[in-house]
Order: sequence, then structure tokens, then C-alpha cells
Amino acid sequence: MQWTDEAVVLRLGKFRETDLWVRFLSRERGLVTAFAFGGSRSRRRFTGCLDVFNVISVSVASSRDGRFLNMKEATLLEGPEQLRRDWQRQGMAANCVRFLEAMDVPPDNAGAAFGLMRGTMHLLEQEGAALTPLTPMLFRFRLAADQGYVPGLDSCARCGRPLGGLSQVHFVVGEGAPCCPHCRRHGDMSLSLGQEALDVLAKVKEYSPEAWSSLRPSPESARQAARLIDAFVRYHLGLEWINGRFKAM
Repeated sequence: MQWTDEAVVLRLGKFRETDLWVRFLSRERGLVTAFAFGGSRSRRRFTGCLDVFNVISVSVASSRDGRFLNMKEATLLEGPEQLRRDWQRQGMAANCVRFLEAMDVPPDNAGAAFGLMRGTMHLLEQEGAALTPLTPMLFRFRLAADQGYVPGLDSCARCGRPLGGLSQVHFVVGEGAPCCPHCRRHGDMSLSLGQEALDVLAKVKEYSPEAWSSLRPSPESARQAARLIDAFVRYHLGLEWINGRFKAM
């Protein structure tokens, strides 16, 4: 089996003097790990394109015994510059990669995940963009939404009442859905959201990552959104950020 696809390089490392293993997100096949034999020296087959966060066109073939994938050649399509110079941007991108790997991406949803990852890197490449620590949190929320975990945010999940215009809504963590104040029940484990925080989350679901830099919530709204995303990821995805990596709870 042999195939060619666009991919984002997520991680790589050496396993022999000149050979590399490469972890990448393929547009059509999701998360893939392949070996690039001679990858640290070959200029003809890889032309110096095997670096983290590069977007490449890659040709891959199965080994003769079918035990592993062999990266035959790759061509550079995009290479970040701001990420190479700014350690804060690198940290945000690495955080997004760790969550992507922890969630895993099935092939039938690979296209959405690829577009999200590439769009997020474009956001982090925007010179002078108003980047905040909230960016990786928004990535988590959007990836979960693209994989079908996040419900609609425009109406109460219990009575169907539109939530637009309400000064406060509640997100019932156990149900993973919003409700209006009237439908909130005693004993619900819920988080309160103002309209601004709800609007930010709705726009993250709808807009491409390149447009997220225009979202400038107040500190309180940003805190509400981050708290909701963290609780949602813990409860419904079973993932928790501990010591620089996501671990299953």
C-alpha cells in the first residue's frame, strides 16, 4: 500500500544515526507514525522539510511485512517563522498537539482536525495578533466540537428556549449542554456563563481559527469560558492536563 497526502508534522525523533520516526497529522488518514530512513541527512527525498509544525506533502508506503510505514519522500508546503522565534507561541502550539494526540483522530474526521490544526498555526503565525493563554483552550473546545462531542449553544437543552439575550445561562456539566435559568434544577452540577462568554464559545465553533484573534473577551468572560472547557474535557473526554501532558482520568 502506498499513498500521498498533505500532513502537519507533530513530533519526530532519531532511532538510529541517520534515521527518524515522524508523527504527523494526515488530512485523510488522521494521526500517523512513519519511519524516515536516512531522514536526518537525505536532501533529495526530504529536502530539509522534516521539522515540527511544518506542513508537507508526504508519500508513504507499508513495509514488505506490513509491520510499519515507511516515509518515501516529502516536500515542504509551509514552514512557520513566528513559531521558530517565539517560545510562547511554540508552547501554545505544543499544547494543541498534545491534546490532539490524546483525543486521537479517526480517519473519517481527519479532514476537520487537519484544517483546525493548520488554521491554529496560521493564527499563531499572525504577527502582532492579540494571542492569549486562552488559545489552546479554544482549540480543545473546537476539536471536541468537530468530533461531535459539543452540542448546540443557541438554545436551552431542556425547554428549547433561545439563549441569546439572557444575562446568564448555565452549562450542566454532566449533560454537556446549556440550559436557561428557569430550567436549572437543584443539585445540578453547572457552571454559570455570561452572554459574552457564551458568544465566544459559539463563535469558536463557527469561525476558523484565523478569526479567533478578533475575539477579545473580558477577563471574567475568558475565565468562565476556560473553566467550562476544562470541566467539559475532564468530564466527557476523561482527559486532564498534568505536568505538561494530557492524562486519562
